[in-house]
Amino acid sequence: MKILGIIPARYASSRFPGKPLYPIAGKPLLQHVVERCRQARALNEVVVATDDTRIAEAMTNFCRVEMTSERHPSGTDRIAEVVERNPCDAALNIQGDEPLIEPQVIDAVARALAGSPMSTAATPVRQLTEYDNPNVVKVVVNSAGRALYFSRRTIPFVRDAASRPVAEQLAAFPFLKHLGLYGYWRETLLRLVKCPVSPLEAAEKLEQLRALDNGIEIAVVRVLHDSVGVDVPGDAERVEQLLKQELRNSGS
Repeated sequence: MKILGIIPARYASSRFPGKPLYPIAGKPLLQHVVERCRQARALNEVVVATDDTRIAEAMTNFCRVEMTSERHPSGTDRIAEVVERNPCDAALNIQGDEPLIEPQVIDAVARALAGSPMSTAATPVRQLTEYDNPNVVKVVVNSAGRALYFSRRTIPFVRDAASRPVAEQLAAFPFLKHLGLYGYWRETLLRLVKCPVSPLEAAEKLEQLRALDNGIEIAVVRVLHDSVGVDVPGDAERVEQLLKQELRNSGS
């Protein structure tokens, strides 16, 4: 099975213009992501999908770069363009702003495609600040490990603990935080991007709800890794400190 690891990247960003090329520990942010992806065993190739020549020029020495349309409304549409013109069995959509992504998590999401048309990952909600944060997406799964629903609200509603402090509510149920990493069989991805925006997707502003709305099962892999995304320049400083700590711990 040939699996492409595709990292959609765009230069424009309302909160952080030029984010993919922002230097962290002496390297562009996107280069850190590419290097982590190349350590994953499940990926046959890592590809950066972009519409910006600055990103293409910066990444061409580290992986293959595919230029894509400027008109794509989402990263999913951007990777679908790459998949459509490249032979592969499946693809992973890997966020370009998570330079600390663990290769083992990428491999786990790829393995989950063996029994599902689509896959993703989740980790326990650990921080009190994440409980009510709408930017921390929650997911509930069934006994077979398939996603039932994703929401920016805290789900499920634990009625018996609802009046207790947040710490006690977290202790009352194993809430799951969704990690923005997706695996798709080729046919699933190409079908998904042809579906119109669903009512649930429009309400929550979560693309994965389009899949559920159209009857596409999503396998959810539970991992201990917690994502550290870079949304604003201040996040980059935090990531740089974590990278330095990693190097100290590894003895490098």
